[in-house]
Amino acid sequence: MPKTHWTQIEELLSGEYTEKSVHIRGWIYRTRSSGNIVFMTLRDVTGVLQGTVKKGNLPDPEFENAVKALIESSVQITGIVKEDRRAPGGYELQVTNLTVVSFAEPFPITKDQSPEFLLDQRHLWIRSRKLTSILKIRSTVVGAIHSFFREHGFYEYDAPVLQPNQCEGGSTLFEVKYYEDKTYLSQSWQLYAEAGIFALEKIYNMGPTFRAERSKTSRHLSEFWMAEMEAAWMDLSDVVALAKDEVRYILKQVLQNNKKDLEVLGQDSAKLEKIAKSEFPTITYTDAVTILNEKEAMKVEWGKDLRTVEEDRLMNHFQTPVVVTNYPLGIMAFYKPKDEKDPKTALCFDMIAPEGYGEIIGGSQRSTDIGYMTERLKQMGENVENYQWYFDLRRFGSVPHSGYGLGVERLVAWICGTDNIKDVIPFPRTLLRFRP
Repeated sequence: MPKTHWTQIEELLSGEYTEKSVHIRGWIYRTRSSGNIVFMTLRDVTGVLQGTVKKGNLPDPEFENAVKALIESSVQITGIVKEDRRAPGGYELQVTNLTVVSFAEPFPITKDQSPEFLLDQRHLWIRSRKLTSILKIRSTVVGAIHSFFREHGFYEYDAPVLQPNQCEGGSTLFEVKYYEDKTYLSQSWQLYAEAGIFALEKIYNMGPTFRAERSKTSRHLSEFWMAEMEAAWMDLSDVVALAKDEVRYILKQVLQNNKKDLEVLGQDSAKLEKIAKSEFPTITYTDAVTILNEKEAMKVEWGKDLRTVEEDRLMNHFQTPVVVTNYPLGIMAFYKPKDEKDPKTALCFDMIAPEGYGEIIGGSQRSTDIGYMTERLKQMGENVENYQWYFDLRRFGSVPHSGYGLGVERLVAWICGTDNIKDVIPFPRTLLRFRP
């Protein structure tokens, strides 16, 4: 027997199958019946389509199954495609055969459920059109990151998730029992990446990152994904330029592949297209403090890190992402060197997204001064002996090098225009949630 050709809903909505008989398969998205007719909206990964099941147009047992089938029942359907401007997408399917693959039980998710309930039912809510579109965009973003770095001559390089050293601050480490010892979940691949550049020169990675931050904001996750790069011979200006190019490249890929998903989310493609063609400004931390104090009438003391509220107010003055460089040296990680032109500041940068989405990239040039880093680690209460392997990288052929990390969820949240970062990862892990 010839193998059945299954047509996707997106293809039917193109108009090329009008008046033709097709086979589709998917799930019942909505359904209602009235006497001898059942109206069901069907969904697959590509879209939704109205199906009309009339008694007499298909065998009676199949019609009865259509009446009984609840939301999320899986089905295989044959029907004739008809143009109908009243239907979602302008087309409907007049059903001639229907097979229920699996009858669903009453679906627990109905309208106007609380965010916490939807998180409890995440394994089912992930099927919603909103989350499906977000996850398709996320897939494009991740694929674009890989393409961007490979096109720029970078090698993919993996670092351990279990690490004995802190990289971003000991207070945010997740401790893990490791046989008879203890270790920590990775805060960043960076220290191990710095070892890799002396072999491969230009490397990147996509991997999970863990921060035990006691934050309950819409921007924070305890487990998230970071796309990081590290490169020999690059200085701060080089990685800032690369970061800007990467974000523009990702935006262009999403606009090329996911315009319909952006429409589902109510996101303005024209706005993103304009940003993708724009130059992103670069300012210093000192410039940012001046803007906040003089134009926003805030009282930001020089030397304090920029919190969420300061970042949001700063972005009132920018329509595109903005890069902020030269944060105060004293609040930076031990591996960030001072800027000899402005010794109170570090050779580092953050990229901040507009519209309240905050920092999406953070990076720096890396210090090559063992003495300086030793003193910084002592000030932080760290055991310097644990970092001798890292200092070996400076003892044996050190070169200038730099790197940065891009928060995948932060970027996807901004592109999708979501209210909460928990919506852009399949199963969010936060201070208060580690299941389902």
